Amino acid sequence: MTFTDFETVVELRRYTLHPGRRDELIELFEREFVEPQEAAGAHLFGLFRSRAAPDEFVWLRGFRSLAERKAALEEFYSGPVWRRFRDTANATMIGSDNVLLLRPVRSGLASPPPGAGVYVTVSSLSPPPESAFAAFETEPSPNNFPQLPVRTDGPFSVWFSREPGGLELAPTARSLIR
Repeated sequence: MTFTDFETVVELRRYTLHPGRRDELIELFEREFVEPQEAAGAHLFGLFRSRAAPDEFVWLRGFRSLAERKAALEEFYSGPVWRRFRDTANATMIGSDNVLLLRPVRSGLASPPPGAGVYVTVSSLSPPPESAFAAFETEPSPNNFPQLPVRTDGPFSVWFSREPGGLELAPTARSLIR
């Protein structure tokens, strides 16, 4: 399996945090949550600060299939690491339900082109431009892990680009997308 295999099902997760607590969550997340999720079968591509919103944490989690998503989430969220740290993580958050469940139109998260800047655009009207290095659309299948809600107000097109536009993302230390 390659990292590109994990682009079959992608969650774009945008958390709104209590003022001033973003770095606290990122430090906890990178220290405690990356390896256990990957051991369960998820792949964390990108961990970002939103440049426009100082209290927003944006991250991407990929899976090989919807069935593997369900299994990975069941394992992680019923496991000891989440049980130990969930209250601490949740105390930093105002909202964690701004989540899009996506399928690829054009793969590329695992190997973005060289360059500076990472921008994500979510659109209900526009198709992705040719300049996008990865493009997705809303996954039409039902959410098979309802304990974690996903948005159903789509459909949406989502794309990642090096060109300014959309939400500018600043990679954290552990982000694979830079």
